[in-house]
Amino acid sequence: MTGTHDVGAGRDTRAWRVASRVLDPELPVVTIEDLGILRDVTEDDQGRVHVQVTPTYSGCPAMETIRTDLIDRLSEEGYLQVTVEFVLSPAWSTDQITAQGRARLEEYGVAPPPTEAERRQGPVGLTLSVRCPQCGSPDTRESSRFGSTACKSLWVCRHCREPFDHFKAL
Repeated sequence: MTGTHDVGAGRDTRAWRVASRVLDPELPVVTIEDLGILRDVTEDDQGRVHVQVTPTYSGCPAMETIRTDLIDRLSEEGYLQVTVEFVLSPAWSTDQITAQGRARLEEYGVAPPPTEAERRQGPVGLTLSVRCPQCGSPDTRESSRFGSTACKSLWVCRHCREPFDHFKAL
């Protein structure tokens, strides 16, 4: 694009700010920026925007909705041509979820995955349980490896007996 401004280094353009507010359709309490799937936004002085997004996993069914939401939002803001590209490399990992995203997931009732630093605590990085986002108890068990979406598993708290989703660490 002629007159392109690269936003990867400075995420302070209007197009980035608009794109960063798009909500994840499966977890509507976090934005695509909170999840770390918004990779790059470039815009030019002709009203053209190019957005790069990385799916949480290959084949994620939410990606078409995210594409539509990005195009709609940016078009509403006056951008004349919006393209959305799905970028598979480097692959997304749960370490890219922001601290704000983790907090929002927990408030919503989804146990966020441990961070890389949390996984590396001690001599062996082994997760024995997932803390319940409702009551905080570590006395939980995995009920099903498959939760409400393919990127989550279903857990049950033995203390408060509430079921909850856990975002799988990738």
